[in-house]
Amino acid sequence: MAVEGIFGKKIEMSQVFTKDGEAVPITAIELCPCRITQIKNAKTDGYNAIQIALGVVKKKPSNPIKGHFKKSGAVPARYLKEIRVADLTDAKLGDELKIDIFKEGEKVDVTGVSKGKGFAGVIKRYSFSGGPATHGSRFHRTLGSIGSRKPKRVFKGKKMPGRMGGENVTVQNLEVERIIPDKNLILIKGAVPGAKGGLIFIKKAVKV
Repeated sequence: MAVEGIFGKKIEMSQVFTKDGEAVPITAIELCPCRITQIKNAKTDGYNAIQIALGVVKKKPSNPIKGHFKKSGAVPARYLKEIRVADLTDAKLGDELKIDIFKEGEKVDVTGVSKGKGFAGVIKRYSFSGGPATHGSRFHRTLGSIGSRKPKRVFKGKKMPGRMGGENVTVQNLEVERIIPDKNLILIKGAVPGAKGGLIFIKKAVKV
């Protein structure tokens, strides 16, 4: 079974040194043991996939949720993720996924929720240039015209002021710099989205 990903928790950013003495910026992520709670195959579902679970639900789960997790012997989990796999020969309900699914030097895609920055204007949010700073222009940091006479409405998707951050962001083709099995840590070269302590999903890179 070639598992493609696992949940983790962002610890901090730091740096490590290579054998040549070069400093490499890294993000330390603690991988969380995840259990397989569902297996899908091509005969019944049209594709091969496994569902992994992490954490415990805060509220009392419903009976259908209890029944779903009872099959794998796991407690109702807060986070679920479905991962496509090519081979299901070694996949078993209730199995635990650990850090050994990754190797040093491997390329991965990292997904997390970006830091929330509150309500922002178009200059901060979309890097608009703004208007003249001179007196009397009356056009400094606004977005300008948002429509025209013919449709008499604002087009969907128009870049306007609004809440910035707090979105799912995926950074592709990051390199696994180092793996520390005894501490269940994986050190990824560069920055990953999210704040300290945030939930991260790491999977093998799609575009290598």
